[in-house]
Formats: sequence, structure tokens, C-alpha cells
Amino acid sequence: MAVPASLSALPAAQVFHFPGKGSRPHFDVFRALGARQPGHSVKTNRPKLEEIARIAGVSKATVDRVLNNRPGVQQHTRQHVLHVLQSLGGEGAGGGSGRSRIDFVLPGGRNAFIADLAQHIERQAAQRGDVEVHIHRFEAIEPERIAATLDSLKGMTRGVALIGLDSPLVRESVRRLIASGVDVLTLVSDISHVGRVSYVGIDNRAAGRLAGYLIGRFLPGAKGKVALIAGALAYRGHEEREMGFRHILRERFPDMEIVAPPEIREDPDRAYEEVRALLGRFPDLLAIYCIGAGGEGVARAMVEKGRAQSVVFIGHDLTDNTRAYLLDGVMDAVIDQNARVEARDAIDRLLRAVRGETDIPQTTVRIQSVFSENIPSEV
Repeated sequence: MAVPASLSALPAAQVFHFPGKGSRPHFDVFRALGARQPGHSVKTNRPKLEEIARIAGVSKATVDRVLNNRPGVQQHTRQHVLHVLQSLGGEGAGGGSGRSRIDFVLPGGRNAFIADLAQHIERQAAQRGDVEVHIHRFEAIEPERIAATLDSLKGMTRGVALIGLDSPLVRESVRRLIASGVDVLTLVSDISHVGRVSYVGIDNRAAGRLAGYLIGRFLPGAKGKVALIAGALAYRGHEEREMGFRHILRERFPDMEIVAPPEIREDPDRAYEEVRALLGRFPDLLAIYCIGAGGEGVARAMVEKGRAQSVVFIGHDLTDNTRAYLLDGVMDAVIDQNARVEARDAIDRLLRAVRGETDIPQTTVRIQSVFSENIPSEV
């Protein structure tokens, strides 16, 4: 499918298109979705699940099965529901595909977790027959680029899942997108007061508390310094992790003093330089908590300085790299949020929203502590 000119013109952006099963030509997809082609405007008066069920004379569960291409519905009933949907102006019949376009706006760079998340989004989209996914990634943590991408998606998509900075510029662009009729879901890191349909991710404050708790229990009665390596505190999730970490150390382990170098902006090379400096300045450093994507640099510095076995290291997200660090004894624990579950839930919740459902789940993803002894088979 051709990338809209408004997207391809954006600097440093990568746009990926992942249609579901049985992809149809570009025009049919846009016609089925009611999205804007040149000279056309987006439909925002989407039929609700209850309205379709009432007019079709079937249950909401039956309508849900039809819209999600699930089994258990007779063919004549399925056709009747699709006919009602078409008569109401909804997607699902127009071009016969029943697919909705949704877009993901994700950070770029060397973040292994984000790369894994993007792969899981691709796989989930490929396994479904009702969604067409576009992924947009950026190399820099810049509110202007995120806002420009969101603004460019007005009229081009039915829903957007976003890992975005909690900044005024991004918040306003999210509000404009929602006002245009596009449903927005926040992913991994929430954004405050924007009217999103759901948040898919862990409780980041609880994750920060867990990191502090683990360090305190690994080092019972210890007194000394603990390093806090911040990724990018413009992400609300990172800010919440820091809050939780600081709070539990102050509450439960007051003899541990936090030292915090400047945030590394999700750059492993910056993390490497900062941790090398910390280990030189504080030879008795007890532990390191890395909030974001700097784990690779932290591990490299610890190994080079000969401190891999003497400093407790806690980080986030089970990837190929962190799995290896656990097995080598460089990392002591990984706080994981399960990229596969997040990809699945984000697509499912966003599709429910664009179809007019009102009971969108709001539960957070379960946090898992992973050690060398309980690494799951799937990374």
C-alpha cells in the first residue's frame, strides 16, 4: 500500500505497512474504512455495537463475532449483520474486507524492546483478518516529530496506538487527532488528560517500586550508594518508575542513597559513559537501576570495570540482550512487561474502539520479575 505523501515527507521517520490476511488493493481498503482519499472526508458517525445488534435482531455477542471474524455464526446471519453494518455506513462490507486501518507511532533508535514490540505487532496483524497496520518509528526523542506524525494521520486512519512523550505539544496533537474522529490508545507509557480510549502497559510506578524492593532484598542491611540511570523522563512511564523507586527506598531502605547522573536520552552509549564514570567515582557502589533502554551500555561498563559480579543490576524488558546478561550473571533481575501481550491487547482494544464498542478493557499488563532461574522460553 502506498505511503501517504504527508508521511513520507517527514524527516527521520520510518513507515511500515502490515496488512492482515488477504490484502486488497489500496482503493478498496480506503473505501471499506471510510478513510479519506483525495477529495473525501472521514466518517466519524460510526455505528455502535448496540445499534447494529438492535437493527439486525441479534445479540451483541453475535455482532462481535462477525466483526472480529470469529466462528460460531451461521453464514446467512453473518451476511445479514454485514448488510446492516453497510446500511449504517460502517466498515465491514464496503470493499468486502472488513479490515480497519490502525497506526502505531513508536520510538526508534537502538531500543531492543521497541524492536521486539514492533515485531509482535507485525505478527499479530498478520494473524488477523480484520486489521491493516502501519508502523511509524522515529530516531530522536522530539515532541515536534511525534506531533507532526500524529497531525499527518488525521483522515488517514481509524485508530492510533502511541508511545509518546507526555509533553504539551504531544498532548495537543493527540487531542486534535481525537477531535477529528480518530481513536487513540496509549501504549507502554501513558499520556495524561487526553481522552485516550485505553492504556496498554504495566503500572510503571509499581515497576519502579519493585526494582527498589529487589535491590533492598538483595542487599539486606546494606548502607551505601545506588545509581539511578534515567532514560527519558519526558516519558510519563519513566517518570513514574523513578517516583516508585525513590519512594520505596526512602520508605523501606533509608540507608541507601540514590545517585543520579543526567538522563541518557535512551542512548546506550551515554549510559556506558555515565556508568563508567560512576564506577570510578564510587568504588563502593552497591547497585544500579536502569529505568529505560540503556541496559546494553550499563552492562558493558560493568564488565569493563570488573564490577559485573559485585554490583547488583536491575533493568527492564526481557530481550535477547537482557536474557544473555541474566545468564552471564551481569544482570540480577529483569522487570518484564511482555511485548507480545501488549501488541495483542493494543490491536484488540483499538479495533474495539473504532467499531464503536464502549466496554474497552482498562486493565494493566501484569509485571513479571525474571531471574536467571525462571527465564521463559519465549523472548
